[in-house]
Amino acid sequence: MGSNGDYSFVSDGFSAGSLFKQGFSYTYDDLIFHPGYINFAVDDVDLSTSLTRNIKLRTPCVSSPMDTVTEESMAVAMAAVGGIGFVHYNNTAQEQADIVKKAKKQRVGFVANPVCVSPSDTISVIDSLKASKGFSSVVVTEDGKVGSRLVGIVTSRDVDFVRDRSTQVREVMSTDLLIAPAGTTLEEATKILTRNKKSLLPLVSESGSFVELLCRTDLKAYHALPPIGAPSLGSDDKILVGAAIGTRESDKDRLKLLVEAGVNVVILDSSQGDSMYQRQMIEYIKKSHAGLDVIGGNVVTAYQAKNLIEAGVDGLRVGMGSGSICTTQEVCAVGRGQGTAVYKTAAVANALGVPIIADGGISNSGHIVKALSLGASTVMMGSFLAGTDEAPGDFYFQDGVKLKRYRGMGSLEAMTKGSDARYLGDKTRLKIAQGVSGSVAAKGSVLQLLPYTMQAVKQGLQDLGVSSVKASHDGLNAGAIRLEVRTGAAQREGGIHDLVSYEKRRF
Repeated sequence: MGSNGDYSFVSDGFSAGSLFKQGFSYTYDDLIFHPGYINFAVDDVDLSTSLTRNIKLRTPCVSSPMDTVTEESMAVAMAAVGGIGFVHYNNTAQEQADIVKKAKKQRVGFVANPVCVSPSDTISVIDSLKASKGFSSVVVTEDGKVGSRLVGIVTSRDVDFVRDRSTQVREVMSTDLLIAPAGTTLEEATKILTRNKKSLLPLVSESGSFVELLCRTDLKAYHALPPIGAPSLGSDDKILVGAAIGTRESDKDRLKLLVEAGVNVVILDSSQGDSMYQRQMIEYIKKSHAGLDVIGGNVVTAYQAKNLIEAGVDGLRVGMGSGSICTTQEVCAVGRGQGTAVYKTAAVANALGVPIIADGGISNSGHIVKALSLGASTVMMGSFLAGTDEAPGDFYFQDGVKLKRYRGMGSLEAMTKGSDARYLGDKTRLKIAQGVSGSVAAKGSVLQLLPYTMQAVKQGLQDLGVSSVKASHDGLNAGAIRLEVRTGAAQREGGIHDLVSYEKRRF
């Protein structure tokens, strides 16, 4: 220490600018941040951020457009927690548009597409529904579909003691119904349902058509979850939903259907996005759908980022070969450590006003803190969300462990459904895998997983001494946020060690 108490000569750690000049490709685990001064409470940390130039999110998380990660349920859940989901395109254009359309119709807490029966159906139909889906109460509409006139409700009390299961529903259904107008808020609908001690509350239009449903059992489960905050809504007051498309001529027709379905943003899905194909598609989208935000990628270098920004993208997706199921770096010898990729691309993109999505390499809340602090505005997650209740697919048990399938879009299984276009391999005769298929453990609901994860992220930013995503970017650029590279021993020390046994829980 100097005679005047000046500590300025002490250089503790490195600025990001100094560290990333050393010629190494760093992953998140290679890096550790130094703590900063805390002068605010953890709940004062603001995680709001930008997905694109024009779209803001309350939560800096998006779900990956993978066929074992994002379809209707995931898109709805991600919007519910303040993020956004990107629907995969490993399906027909109409199937993808239908998923977007269904998701856009849903409101958090309500059942948008409940199973209905018609008055002419028999009680045996209800028995089958109860056996397969666990329903004890069913809505009855004129033609057995959502959107037709509501005529009754059948509960277990109506059918339990009817011996002839061929009896038609019209003979046993209850017609003295408690209803609410379509568009009633969840808060008001909850009051109506609980005040009247009913199990179902159908919401109907002015013409009497059944629109959506509030169930007591779902409501109980919803209130058992941690607070999830305001959902991500577009200018149409419907939830934000994104979708992936490719760069082939046929994707222009796919795009048209997605726009008609109400998609809010599209992402050009390619493992290597710095291509003439992507530039041509960006130009087409900007001319034919001027109000639609488009995210380009994937990129990992500043040069690639600059190229796509000049082409007109509103956001960038960053990462190549860093996903848990991706083998691109191994197969093609091309890619970059995700920590370095995020910093280098963000340095260019953020200066030009284009947010970046850090895609891949996220397996814990600390990785999210690192991605945001290295310049990302949001993180895209695949394996982190695979295995949740909202991810596509069915659960199964193996050796007593509850699992769900998860596969990379570069796996041969996914390629047989069309994802080879993402790797520019749909026109080639020989298919080369750049990913694998596997399984992940069940993780519960996204509505529980992400709120707890975001609380951990807030604590991470608080420890850094920054109270927002923007403040982390500013601190990094100013050199106020310091970091170092961890040796292998330091990484081991920073994890769980020297225990005979332990249980590791997320929350």
